[in-house]
Amino acid sequence: MKITDFFANPSAWGIGVAIIFGVIWLATLRPLKLRTSIPWILLLIGAAVFAPSIAWIQAPLQEFFGNRIIGSLGIVYYQNNILWAGIPVVLLSGLVQEGAKLLPVFGYWLFKGKKMEAVIGLSLGAMVGAGYGVFEAQWILNSVFASGWSLSAFQLYGFLGIAAFVERFFTIGFHTASAALAGWGLARGRGWQCYLLASFVHFLVNYGVLLAAKGVFGTIQVEIWVYVISAAVFGYAFWLRQSPGPERLP
Repeated sequence: MKITDFFANPSAWGIGVAIIFGVIWLATLRPLKLRTSIPWILLLIGAAVFAPSIAWIQAPLQEFFGNRIIGSLGIVYYQNNILWAGIPVVLLSGLVQEGAKLLPVFGYWLFKGKKMEAVIGLSLGAMVGAGYGVFEAQWILNSVFASGWSLSAFQLYGFLGIAAFVERFFTIGFHTASAALAGWGLARGRGWQCYLLASFVHFLVNYGVLLAAKGVFGTIQVEIWVYVISAAVFGYAFWLRQSPGPERLP
């Protein structure tokens, strides 16, 4: 996988829809009142780190460990036992992506002398996560539009015709909320614990892929799996956001 792969098939529709989805989630969570440029800068950094984190870290690691697991177990045994044999590869996606999203917030935390209000950490994490999720979504949606998608797909296939859009909507919400949770934990002195928690929940979201590969879930069930977990994580981040704290960056 190359960095340029994430910029293929640029589409105003794909980019526009992804941005709208991100705005909806941020407007719901209300990360600060954005009186300084710092949250916006971190949002852009979140978008910028998506492609390198996937192309340079996640994809090579998954290929490396995947090949060795298959080499040790054999392809047939691996496929028959993918529900547990595939866990290390799927787990890597959460560890890498949540780490990439937390890194900009960690940098700000260091800059502020390792002192940061919890609401600040949560809000900055949400901005980074939204940027990360929006960039991922525009990459996916650009491919959808490039394939010739139109509203007729909904008429022909029903929900499956718009499943990619609904999934991206909830995935942006998940990225926003999981990064907010990790940022909150960093500010509360529980950075590594909340990072691991966010990574584990990220793993759960992606575990639906293994359930589908084994035939446990069909397409609709996998989609519902993503929606439910994403909504639950966002609901928890929203609840944390309601705790009192400063509304602007110092």
